[in-house]
Amino acid sequence: MKPATPLLQVRDLAKHYGRRVGCEQVSFELFPGEVLCIAGESGSGKSTLLNTLAFHLRPDAGSVRYDLRGRGPTDLAALPEAALRELWRTDWGFVRQNPRDGLRMRVSAGANIGERLMAVGERRYATLRDTALDWLGRVEIDAARIDEPPTAFSGGMQQRLQIARNLVTHPRLVFMDEPTAGLDVSVQARFLDLLRGLAGELGIAVILVTHDLAVARLLAHRLMVMKNGRVVESGLTDQLLDDPQHPYTQLLVSSVLAA
Repeated sequence: MKPATPLLQVRDLAKHYGRRVGCEQVSFELFPGEVLCIAGESGSGKSTLLNTLAFHLRPDAGSVRYDLRGRGPTDLAALPEAALRELWRTDWGFVRQNPRDGLRMRVSAGANIGERLMAVGERRYATLRDTALDWLGRVEIDAARIDEPPTAFSGGMQQRLQIARNLVTHPRLVFMDEPTAGLDVSVQARFLDLLRGLAGELGIAVILVTHDLAVARLLAHRLMVMKNGRVVESGLTDQLLDDPQHPYTQLLVSSVLAA
């Protein structure tokens, strides 16, 4: 049974770039522990929607309400910038397609993880290092590499380190923008297994953007399909992929089957 209060409530959200529509009239609710996938081809508006939900971009219309700790559902547009920055550092995570955009490449792997912990008030060196060691193990990175910079890691290891950096503070909501796009197929499968396990273990809610419907089927409880900035179909992932109703969704699914 779903909790009574959604973690995120989105109503008629819109973002425009002049006359071009980034996203338009998007509405949904997301509950704690739920994984929602936003799928579509390049240019469909899915990354614009993700960045607008995370308030990296300010919406032009509509509302995003988040269930803040101690305050309940709150319109994010009413929050001061400092409060948004606090959310980004603590209760939210954002995993980027290119891990170099989500890591500090000139500091060690351990410092990348510890920096996020320091944002929630941890100052003891022993705790920072022990927690970093624990998280390196959880994302399958050899603890002996704690003092190496991310530049010494493969792309798959960098992406796993980015996951550790984001999850160490136990956020309730994590945004992911094509996190498997740059990975080899064999590395991708291992990464997805790891991601699914951590999401289930921690009970985090995830909003995942991908063009890969196989990724959506493996990770997501629900799926939204976007075209030209609008959601054309949404529903339970397996149900939607097994019996797509919208012609565009049917085309996406058939292209995967034909590949």
